[in-house]
This record gives sequence, C-alpha cells and structure tokens, in this order.
Amino acid sequence: MAPKFGTSGLRGLVVELTPDLVADYCRAFVAACPTGGAVHLGRDLRPSSPAIAQAVRAALRDEGISVIDCGALPTPALALSAMAQGDAAIMVTGSHIPADRNGLKFYVPSGEISKADEVAINGHLGRASAHASSGFAREDKSATEGYLARYISGFGRDALRDMRIGVYQHSSVARDLMVAVVEGLGGVAIPLGRSETFIPVDTEALDEQTRTMLAGWCAVHGLDAIISTDGDADRPMVADANGRIVAGDVLGALTARSLGADVICTPVSSNSMVSEMSEFRAVHLTKIGSPFVIDAMEKVRAQSPDARVVGYEANGGFLLGFEAKGPAGPIAPLMTRDCLLPILAPLATAHATGRPLASLVASLPQRFTAADRVAGIPSETSRDFLAKLIQDPAARQSFFAVQAPESQLDLTDGLRVRFEDGSIVHLRPSGNAPEFRCYAEADLADTAQKLVARYLSKLRETLGASEAE
Repeated sequence: MAPKFGTSGLRGLVVELTPDLVADYCRAFVAACPTGGAVHLGRDLRPSSPAIAQAVRAALRDEGISVIDCGALPTPALALSAMAQGDAAIMVTGSHIPADRNGLKFYVPSGEISKADEVAINGHLGRASAHASSGFAREDKSATEGYLARYISGFGRDALRDMRIGVYQHSSVARDLMVAVVEGLGGVAIPLGRSETFIPVDTEALDEQTRTMLAGWCAVHGLDAIISTDGDADRPMVADANGRIVAGDVLGALTARSLGADVICTPVSSNSMVSEMSEFRAVHLTKIGSPFVIDAMEKVRAQSPDARVVGYEANGGFLLGFEAKGPAGPIAPLMTRDCLLPILAPLATAHATGRPLASLVASLPQRFTAADRVAGIPSETSRDFLAKLIQDPAARQSFFAVQAPESQLDLTDGLRVRFEDGSIVHLRPSGNAPEFRCYAEADLADTAQKLVARYLSKLRETLGASEAE
C-alpha cells in the first residue's frame, strides 16, 4: 500500500518513503498550507527517522523554507514550540506502528492540519522543486525544556511528592522526559525496560506479555503507578499500583474532571460512561482521529468562546482547548494530542486526595472497554466485508449470532452495534495499514475483553488472517 494519510498523518512502508516521495509531500505542504516564518522539524527514535528527517530538511530548504531542527523529541513538544512561535512543524514518526513503517505529521501555525488541509496537500503533489536553496537551517533543542516547564509550573514541585512511579521507557522518544517530569514534580522515578531496539508499543492494544510484565514490576518495586507512551509520545499509558492498565478514555475523563472542563469532544469509539458524568454539560462524538476531534472543539469554541472544552481519543491523547487552572499555575491550551497531561492530572489528583489511582477509576460510571486488532488483512478486503455487514441485516445477524439482538447501529466511523444487553461491538478497518480493529464495551471488564477476542477470532476465520499475524 502506497503511503497515504490516515487518522493522524501520512504513513507507509519505509521502503516506499523514498527521498523523492518525502520531498514531494513537503513541497505540497508548503504550497497548500501556511508555514509562518519557518518549519520546525522533529523525529522519533525508530531507525529510519534520521534519514527521513534529513530528506524533509533538504526539501524544505530547496523551497526556500527555513528549518528549525529540534532533533528527537515528543510530537506535542514540537507542536507546542512551533505554535508558540507562529510556525509550522513536521514530525517524522510512525507513532505506534512497527519499525518497517514510518510517516510524517504536519502542523500549521495554529496546530494540526485538518482533513481539508490533507485534501489540499494531495492536490499539490507532483509540483516541481523550486530549487531555491535559500532557506537556512539551525538546530534548537529547547522545545523539550519548554514542554517540561509547562507541567512543572502547572502542577508544582510537590504534585507527586514521594510517589513511586515506574517509567516504562522502551523506545519512546519521551523516555528520559518522563523521568524528568516525575522527579520535577517530587516523585521517585524508577526507569524500566529501556530498549535500543524500536518497540512498537500500541497503548490501545497491549499484549498479555506486556501486561504481565507491568504487574510484575509493580510488585517487585512497590510502585504507585507505571507510566509510558507510544513511540512519538502523543498517547499515554498508565497502570495502577497492581499493574492494571487504565484505559486512555478513562484517563481522558479523569483529566477533564480534574481540569474543570465542561464540554467533551471525543470519538465515537471512546467509553460511553463520559455521557453519564454530571460534571459535563455536553459531549460531542466524532469520527476517529484527532483532526475530527479538533474540528468539533473549534466549533464549540466558535459558538461559546468561554467554553471549557477538551478533547481526547480512546487512546488517551488529550487536547486542551482553554486555559486550565493547574494545582500550582495555569496550563495553556494545546490543540494537539498530548501524553503528559492525561498521565499527570490523574496521578496529581490521586496524590492530592490521598487515594490510590484505582480508587479514582472506581469512582467513575462503571463501563469497560477493550480494543485490539488483527493484522494482515488487505484494506480492500476489510472495506468490502464491513460494507456487507452494514448493508445486510442478515449478514450482521450471522456474524453476531451469539450476541443479544441489536438495538442500535452507529455508522459514524465503521460499524458500531449496541445490543439489547448493553454491550457494544465496534468494527473499523485501519485507514493506512492492513489491519482490522475491534473495540468493545460492556458492564464488566472481562466481558469487554472476551467480546474483542471473540470477534477478532471471527474476523481471522472469515477473512483469512492467521493468529501469527
């Protein structure tokens, strides 16, 4: 599959992300979108990222665009720095996908590009190079420092005082930053699992081996929590003192509550319990992908400039649409997915209230989600199969034969079926990888997990993917 835009950025196989293709997209970006005074450039730690970043840098300079090379750093740190200076940004990252793939995330001076921007970029592909070679390039590694300072000043140096926090470092570009922020907020950071080989940690679909590893670390080190991120650090991962993963959409709800938000924008795949929380006056459900969440947030802000609006995805990436009051100071808006805010806000609340993280989670309406994916299914096969389920009630009845009768269909993004017993199954093909995702929701965590396992197995059986994939 040729590289193309998905839910967040351009992605494809490394062998297909050639210097010529990368240059083509960079030329199209600067032709289609505003860039401000320069383009800030960042990258994650996967092996192919330095070479792709060099291709981006060369292409931009060829267009007469100045480049601020920020090196390896979290995507939200790059975006925060670029937006503060009124500039655009490009992040070289494949996020959580395997190392044989990579991609580009584009930012205009106001934040992430929209779906309309993606259409405009695609429309400018194939432009000849300007061969201007007039853009300067300089290095600036201060963006990470500014990102760290955002949380130290907002939460204060006692926010995590004496909490023992495990930091699963793996190959996250934020692995050292996570240690620094825990220590900067008074906590005791215990670095764990650092890897010089890229590990594609998908915070939405952690395998059983990783879950067992986290629980073991909690027991051995006497931890209050374990934190981590995906490869480019725009998705959080948090486990409680027993090593149990706190789902990203639960972190989102806890964070929104702690910041005093009153309007939530989140994809339809997120835990529906947020609609039952009395703290929020409105919940807007969107298609999956941060551009759709941002669009919904912008509409809220246009209609109600004083709205305390936030957004989050099911993976936990959090977007702040107003100036929030942190325990120690203000936290400025950041309209791109962030990993640190939904990590720190629940932990700081747990510390301030003297309650374990698991107790905060238990205080929310008790709905549970699970998600996983089956790989190795061509996108065309996935789309055709899903179209049949959507159009043919008999095909749905056959596929979901062991479930209670369906009570509601939601076609916002893929096929989301609510059944009369209250359970939900949501099927959706990946937009830029040969994967089929399954989300489930139920009144019991075990039920949600079993639903995902059941329907992934059925997808493998029906569409021909193997367990090994």
